[in-house]
Amino acid sequence: GGEMRSRPARRVLGLSLVMLSGVLACNRDSDPVPVTDYEDLTARSERLAQEILIIDTHIDVPYRMEEAEEDISLRTEGGDFDYPRAKAGGLNAAFMSIFVPSELQETGEAKAKADELIDRVEGLVEKWPDKFAIASSPEEIREQFARGVISLPMGMENGAPIGEDLVNLQHFFDRGIRYITLTHGTDNQISDSSYEETRKWQGLSPFGHEVVAEMNRLGMMIDVSHITDEAFYQVLELSKAPVIASHSSCRHFTPGWERNMDDDMIRALAESGGVIQINFGSAFLTEEANISSTALWDKMEAYAEENDLSQDDEQLAAYREKLFTESPPALADVSDVADHIDHVVGLTGVDHVGLGSDFDGVGPTTPTGLRDVSDLPNLIRVLLERGYSDEEIAKIFGGNTMRVWGDVERAAAG
Repeated sequence: GGEMRSRPARRVLGLSLVMLSGVLACNRDSDPVPVTDYEDLTARSERLAQEILIIDTHIDVPYRMEEAEEDISLRTEGGDFDYPRAKAGGLNAAFMSIFVPSELQETGEAKAKADELIDRVEGLVEKWPDKFAIASSPEEIREQFARGVISLPMGMENGAPIGEDLVNLQHFFDRGIRYITLTHGTDNQISDSSYEETRKWQGLSPFGHEVVAEMNRLGMMIDVSHITDEAFYQVLELSKAPVIASHSSCRHFTPGWERNMDDDMIRALAESGGVIQINFGSAFLTEEANISSTALWDKMEAYAEENDLSQDDEQLAAYREKLFTESPPALADVSDVADHIDHVVGLTGVDHVGLGSDFDGVGPTTPTGLRDVSDLPNLIRVLLERGYSDEEIAKIFGGNTMRVWGDVERAAAG
């Protein structure tokens, strides 16, 4: 959420400028599918997309609506998600990101903003009950899938709205929040952020320890995207339930970029039963795109600082538009997303990877072949070409997330 909007004014350090000359060779046993079967494969991937349960753990529709109200029951001009495109792509459950920008931590408006965004998601369901439904459990996802409506479970991006009162966790649980990304672009009262170099808490704060325990008690998934490596290992040590990385990719492909997860972290996450949901933003997928995006971010930050502009200032938005038009960042490709999936499968097996696209949160940087939710069958096709079975694809596209969510609920039930 706001991945393009809310990066704090600090350079991402440590990017080596050597472009990756190649990615890990595919670790699938099967022979590649002959090119002549391309048509059959396209038809098969489209059929499979309609048959299996597909979950995306991170879509920024609520914050996108802040900027421009759109009728997402119809095909929209802008954005990456709407009902017709979700149906075309086979997307059944889209976690709506309740994204609270870091600057609201300081002003005391974080909780009100989160409530307002939840109201907005509820409004979508009230307006179009034949198309959308709020989901707050795996059972509800299954029931809504059977009915053919698109599930809108909710995850909160940034724990700032909890303030310093654990009672607020219960409040947001009651309102349907089923995961919380502990922090976002800056350190907050719970955890250090991977985008900051301050390392205020050396990981989690003392209050952050209490938050982890209370989320376990409630049956709310803990999301380790955005937090520092130190905080990640502390969460794993403390949590009695598996955790998720709702929209992170593999650091192997973006060396030195802490926002992605390194191989040891991915293995540790898997050993505790968790799932990493791959982010589709190009900067998360290839080193070339990461470097070119970083250059654009730096220009935007410098411009914002020179002109004393806040993140959501219209002048900054216009400048961003101009930058992206004049020197668009390098884009990754749908095959790069498959490379990240392959990489996790190579490290952990097929049970610990899912999809957390960050659609509507990464601006115009989604990959070629995977520009919006209607393109999900293209990713299925690439995985079929690489020898994945239908069952494996069903796990990656939703089954693994359903399993971890169920495990978190069971841990809470004791």
